[in-house]
Amino acid sequence: MSADQTSTERVTIERRLWLFVAGAIVCVNGFFPAIWILLTSLKTDSELQVKPITYLPVDATMKNYLQAFTEQPLLTFVFNSVVVAVGATILSLLVAALAAYPIARLQMRYRNLVLSAIVAISMFPLISIMVPLYQTMRALGLLNSYLALILPYSVLNLPVCVLMLVSFFQGIPKDLENAAMIDGCTRIGALFKVVLPLSAPGVFTAGIISFVNAWDEFLLALSMNSSMTMRTLPVGITLYQGEFAFPWPIISAALMVAIVPIAVLIVIFQERVVSGLTSGGMKG
Repeated sequence: MSADQTSTERVTIERRLWLFVAGAIVCVNGFFPAIWILLTSLKTDSELQVKPITYLPVDATMKNYLQAFTEQPLLTFVFNSVVVAVGATILSLLVAALAAYPIARLQMRYRNLVLSAIVAISMFPLISIMVPLYQTMRALGLLNSYLALILPYSVLNLPVCVLMLVSFFQGIPKDLENAAMIDGCTRIGALFKVVLPLSAPGVFTAGIISFVNAWDEFLLALSMNSSMTMRTLPVGITLYQGEFAFPWPIISAALMVAIVPIAVLIVIFQERVVSGLTSGGMKG
């Protein structure tokens, strides 16, 4: 074996080793918090106070999950989060598709300026628009309603959805739409019957991102809906803490209830999400 081949193999092994180390760090960083929350949810308060720390529960119990559902209306919080997240996702995808299609297809004079404006809008911190947004919702009489969250979440998710769908729409041949319109389909019909089905990976990816953002959002949910019956899951979890005590096992159980739906959603649509992200990156 020549010296060059030996050097090449050494470089390849080192590269794989570094990739393995980097992947391990990412996995530990991503999974360890969720695993720690799961283990905490199975412990008792006395176990959490033991020193040195015990990583695995000595006597695992499901009592914390029962208390999480009985001490607060956790099912109501979950239902509210589902309604808000699904509604915001559907609305943002619908509006994003109608906005992305002309940007991708029509010869717009200021197309790049429009895309730059969309990116710029997404950079505004949420706290900077909280006061005018709250005043607007109060003037419209939408406080303590699902629309008080669905409408803002849809607007906040629009930049990401529009940019992702524009990337996918540009990769679809125009001949397919022209053929559909020759057969009697309108341009809007071609969008929903031809373009969107062919852009399924991008639509799924944008939808998952929108759903997760709406599911996890806290600040707007805390400000817009003060009624107990309209609280979403992130805000509802904060209600478990007392004035002088933090029941971490119960809080961890409620957190697992919030984490599991997102984890299941990602696992089910994992291939589509990965395909959407990689395809969008190559086309964009």
